[in-house]
Amino acid sequence: MIRINLLPHREVRRAARQQQFNLLLGATLLSGLAVVVLGYLALDARQKNQVERNEFMKMEIAKLDKDIADIKKLKEQTQSLLSRKQVVETLQTNRSDEVHLLDQLVRVLPEGIYLSSIKQTGASINLQGYAQSSARVSTLMRNLDASPWLEAPALIEIKAATVQGLRANAFNLNVQQTLSQASPDDKTKQGSQP
Repeated sequence: MIRINLLPHREVRRAARQQQFNLLLGATLLSGLAVVVLGYLALDARQKNQVERNEFMKMEIAKLDKDIADIKKLKEQTQSLLSRKQVVETLQTNRSDEVHLLDQLVRVLPEGIYLSSIKQTGASINLQGYAQSSARVSTLMRNLDASPWLEAPALIEIKAATVQGLRANAFNLNVQQTLSQASPDDKTKQGSQP
């Protein structure tokens, strides 16, 4: 029988398989490294893109914050203008009230009473003065209550006093002004018109 030595052939095959294994291992390592590098580049690109988007959003938020501050300023200015307008309208509406007040005080002031002070706080009016007698103060209070522009007179105090060597009664009373009321003449004019 003929004997054939297959050892060199096996060694050649083993060497070829080893070389093929090494090539496949190198290709696998290269492809794995390529995947890692491509993944890193892709993640880095996405991170840079997100950073750019965040910066853009920060700039836009800063713009919107500035716009919001401008809007707040405009709202404050609008409120200020509206309050000024309201004050002007109130003054326009009530501009004749002081004239009516002084006119009514002259009309209701009886003989023998002298006013020394008139103070108005809102619709409340404080009258201080001197009267020849306490009966004249009572007459003044009745006249104030009967006036269409004044109401609710309230006597705070009345006391004896001496004015320029004459005996008198010093009085202090409060009365309420009826605000923004049309005068009786205006009412009759409006009633006569069709």
